[in-house]
Amino acid sequence: MTARRRLVRVPASSANLGPGYDVLAAALSLELELEVSEAGAFSVEAGPDLPADRSNLCVRAFEALRPADGLRFEIRSEIPLARGLGSSAAAIVAGLLAADHMFELGLDREQLYARAVEIEGHPDNVGAALYGGFVLCPTAGGGEPPPPVRLGPPHGLEAVLVLPSDTVPTAEARAAMPASVALEDAVANVAAATQLVLGVERSDLGLIARGLADRLHQPARRRLYERSMQIVDSAPGMGALGATISGAGPSVMLWSFWQDTGRVVEAASAATDGWAEVRRVPFSPLGADVAEL
Repeated sequence: MTARRRLVRVPASSANLGPGYDVLAAALSLELELEVSEAGAFSVEAGPDLPADRSNLCVRAFEALRPADGLRFEIRSEIPLARGLGSSAAAIVAGLLAADHMFELGLDREQLYARAVEIEGHPDNVGAALYGGFVLCPTAGGGEPPPPVRLGPPHGLEAVLVLPSDTVPTAEARAAMPASVALEDAVANVAAATQLVLGVERSDLGLIARGLADRLHQPARRRLYERSMQIVDSAPGMGALGATISGAGPSVMLWSFWQDTGRVVEAASAATDGWAEVRRVPFSPLGADVAEL
């Protein structure tokens, strides 16, 4: 009898996107790949910085649906850890999808999304990882979270990632958030977020540029990644539309029109020489996928 095997690919993601704290996110063309196979004994083969036991997040998510006894988990990932690029969301989505397909549970995407949000604790990264493209994640108001509103990546828009060598734990970044914000700051973020969503939907670069401003989470966390915030501040001078801290940071996502991306990469590389890697990464229209084997 042929042993069962499933291969899941899940994209990285950048959340918040400036003014859309815990609501907006975009999928990026960096992938986590999880292969699960029947092997007669439980084992995990992962990278050097990932646990090789049941505490591994891919396994924990898998076991939220079915036990992992007798299964081998092989994890290969291009997504940097603890840099604000949705590595935990990708692992959760991968584990859930693998269990769903391995045991033919028949869960639909909305059910998988609700499970992933429950494990992750917030919806934006898992929404982008599961659905691809740009997502707007409505809040639940107590019940199961509504499915995200998905938009395709805008025409001609690219991401340039600045990946610092240091890391920022998500818990530390969330602890830096203020308990309350000034009314004018809240209003400014609502105005920016509406322009950003409309700009993405219309592929309107002017609206996108005006919609990247944030007065909620980035100023509150500046002390955690001052160099990253300096890149955000100087992004228009580099030829970018603007820049946002990716998720909890410290990575920065520069938003660029494709014809300007070469000089944006060059300027960002010069500004970060010695402390960060600069990488051109397209937005991904595709979400998590289970490959045919």
